[in-house]
Amino acid sequence: MEEKEMTQPKILAFAGSTRTDSFNKKLIKIASTGASEAGADVTIIDLRDYPMPLYDEDLEKKEGLPSSTRKLKELMSSHHGFLISSPEYNSSISGVLKNTIDWTSRQGDDESPMSCFKDKVAGIMSASPGGLGGLRGLVHVRAILENIGVIVIPTQIAISKAHEVFNLDGTMKDQKQEQQVKKIGANLAKMLLKLNN
Repeated sequence: MEEKEMTQPKILAFAGSTRTDSFNKKLIKIASTGASEAGADVTIIDLRDYPMPLYDEDLEKKEGLPSSTRKLKELMSSHHGFLISSPEYNSSISGVLKNTIDWTSRQGDDESPMSCFKDKVAGIMSASPGGLGGLRGLVHVRAILENIGVIVIPTQIAISKAHEVFNLDGTMKDQKQEQQVKKIGANLAKMLLKLNN
């Protein structure tokens, strides 16, 4: 019997924030380390590098998808899964993340709608200065992703009092908490290894 070659899972990791010193960007780096240690090839991006206007169907009909949307869709399509850390804005998903999803879920040339989301697997997390750590926003992130064809792993984490939990180098003061964040990345990598082999 021919032995099946193992496929290294490719994960695209990003925060739903463009702020330079974002807590969620710090969280994504830690979760990405966990995914890498579990055997995944992780690419971390900053949504600031993919600026998009507010979604407007008239603009889409007139000009098509913005070039940054097309670039991001190609990148998303070339990965098996996503690690997403989303800040909570007014008890919900951040505006920049929602707008990114709205644009990238649109149908481009020679592709079906939601093509860069369908059959992908995601791990989600959040960090917030508030007491719930962005948990209310994660409910919406999970619902949106699942509705557009993404399998979201059950384990997630919401880090409260985020302004107090990080060291200056971006690591976490509580080693146990840091391991829990890494586990999100590791769990995603392990699931993708099972699905792709």
